[in-house]
Amino acid sequence: MRPVHLSAKAVWRALGPGLVTGAADDDPSGIATYSQAGAQFGYALLWSLFLTLPFMAAIQIISAMIGWQTRRGLSANIARTMPRAVLYPLIGSLLVANTLNIAADLAAMGEALRLVVGGSALVFAVMFGIFCLTAEIFVPYHRYAGVLKLMTMVLLFYVAAAFSVNVPWGEVAVATFMPTLSFDRDLMLMVVAVFGTTISPYLFFWQASQEAEESRLSHRRLLAAAGKTDALRAISIDTWVGMFFSNLIAFFIIVTTAATLHASGITRIDTATQAAEALRPVGGPFAFALFALGIIGTGLLAVPVLAGSAAYAVADVFKLPGSLELPFNRAIGFYAIVAAATLGGAALAVTSIDPIAMLFWTAVVNGVVAVPIIVAMMVVATSKREAKLTLPRWLIVVGWFAAALMTGVVGMLIWTSL
Repeated sequence: MRPVHLSAKAVWRALGPGLVTGAADDDPSGIATYSQAGAQFGYALLWSLFLTLPFMAAIQIISAMIGWQTRRGLSANIARTMPRAVLYPLIGSLLVANTLNIAADLAAMGEALRLVVGGSALVFAVMFGIFCLTAEIFVPYHRYAGVLKLMTMVLLFYVAAAFSVNVPWGEVAVATFMPTLSFDRDLMLMVVAVFGTTISPYLFFWQASQEAEESRLSHRRLLAAAGKTDALRAISIDTWVGMFFSNLIAFFIIVTTAATLHASGITRIDTATQAAEALRPVGGPFAFALFALGIIGTGLLAVPVLAGSAAYAVADVFKLPGSLELPFNRAIGFYAIVAAATLGGAALAVTSIDPIAMLFWTAVVNGVVAVPIIVAMMVVATSKREAKLTLPRWLIVVGWFAAALMTGVVGMLIWTSL
């Protein structure tokens, strides 16, 4: 058989929703969680990123294949297999979780820009919200997707930040591959937070909807340069690259904050911007600038994904015309949901709500909501009614293991909170 040679350009064109979804997972709220993990526990939680990777990838591949094969979003498929009494609470909880997440992200972005240029963090937060909303409404999907894909490169700031400080890589390797496990309450709470931040429900809805878009519009090239047309193979490559990239960036955020903040005795970081500011005296102005700019860049990527996933979910349930490819006047209801989620988050960001509490409840809500949504997704994936779905058995098994893992994580959260 003739060997297959993939050029860098062919691989880049094959990447799409999976890469964007993985990058959006490292939003400012996630950065805050990973920063606190590094500051409080040093390198002790690096192993958790490798544990979550296969489960995270499996769930995203399943959601992507549901969207690709049915050409419908995840909520439309759940509606076909489960009663409305189950569907509506799931979608409602997703809207709440996404709005809280948008608020936390916009607040962090505004504060990060204030640290760099001065001014009002609240004004900056609202400006970022309006900018993200305008881009989603007026830029067609096939162009917007390319912009989002390019924006994922901003996450490389965190790799650069790690190499701009002194890191004991031997200790990093030991903590990653030979972890010392402890049932300390604070450590277990942080494990729950990392898991809940890494496997977030909005990612499922976003990737399923984007794959449905790709399937309808046929913009994905599916490794055409190599003669490959197998959707599962192409989606798997795209998703694995995206999820590995996501966890790799999280790894470097923990390494950077552990090598600087934890090593200097700073063990309490509650927001991503606190992490950036705390890096200035111990990591130098370069590390500070990279960290702060990364917060802004990842927020510009994540806020549209959060608002868009909510809009796709609601539009699918109520059968509204909904697509980022459609102009505003042909999908008014869809874009109204995008606007409500974005502006609602912006409004929360400028209230007197404690940003620390907002970050905490964002992680909690995402972790709790993920459990029933993953279960519902697995019901769709194994439903006899949806004959179009053809997923390998190993993928189904790993998907159910992911559901069990997240159930256990939420159980630990409840147990440690009592």
